[in-house]
Amino acid sequence: MDLPIVVGVDGSEPSLRALDWAADEAALRGAPLRLVYASLRERYEGALIAQELGKPAEEVMAQDVVGTARHRVERRHPGVRVATDVLPDEPEYGLVRESRTALAMVLGRRGRSGMTEALLGSVSLTVAGHAHCPVIVLRGSHDNRTRSGIRGRIVLGVREKPTGSAAVRLATEEALLRAVPLEAVRAWGRRPAHATTGHALLVGEPAHLREQDAAEAVEEALGDAPADLEVLRRTVEGHARDALIAASHDADLLVVGARRRHGHVGLQLSRVAHGVLHHAVCPVAVVPEFS
Repeated sequence: MDLPIVVGVDGSEPSLRALDWAADEAALRGAPLRLVYASLRERYEGALIAQELGKPAEEVMAQDVVGTARHRVERRHPGVRVATDVLPDEPEYGLVRESRTALAMVLGRRGRSGMTEALLGSVSLTVAGHAHCPVIVLRGSHDNRTRSGIRGRIVLGVREKPTGSAAVRLATEEALLRAVPLEAVRAWGRRPAHATTGHALLVGEPAHLREQDAAEAVEEALGDAPADLEVLRRTVEGHARDALIAASHDADLLVVGARRRHGHVGLQLSRVAHGVLHHAVCPVAVVPEFS
């Protein structure tokens, strides 16, 4: 049985953008699409679906939300197989459970109660930090970037030990599906301020070695890249989070790995993954790396 791409829908504008992106992804992969509305509250809180259905918002129910979302997918990609479900559960828990049997999960970033654009909705953050499959998050400030292939580049954040990385595999797949280049980015840390004095050769050598290590990590990450895939290699002096956020301005998708430790119940996101989820311009794929 083909694993589905799962998208969390709630009728909000961010979730509809995520729905469109997920439908495009399902069409690219020939994968089924599963639309899930997870909420302990039966009633829909919003206006977009109510306007489309011509109902007062207080009369819009969960089945209306998933039904309208299904019709939206069918109009956009008639050939995509679509299933829907309503989960009487908190979204964080329901969606993490769904991730156990999903190819990937797509979520729209949604702040609550007037939270600023700099803050990420708690549902997206929690699911990205606990999911068993890749989670793609679209921030709410996108300017119609839900279609595939607008910028023509997939960016991969390269970790210290990229061999066998699930994030590398996903980034490669996405670049091949879209027939666009894959850019592998690895940042190397700045020399500490207290190390700025001393002999020029002694001062320069550590920075040179760090840059060399970064270049070797990039080469290792791209070692199994198909011959017909255009690859770009980039090492950047500075912090990984800043380098990847900058790269997101010209990317269709930014892919980062997230280590998962078995038996650990807390949020499992690195500072880099946490930072790009908050500030990247393009959609971000957080890929669990189990150890």
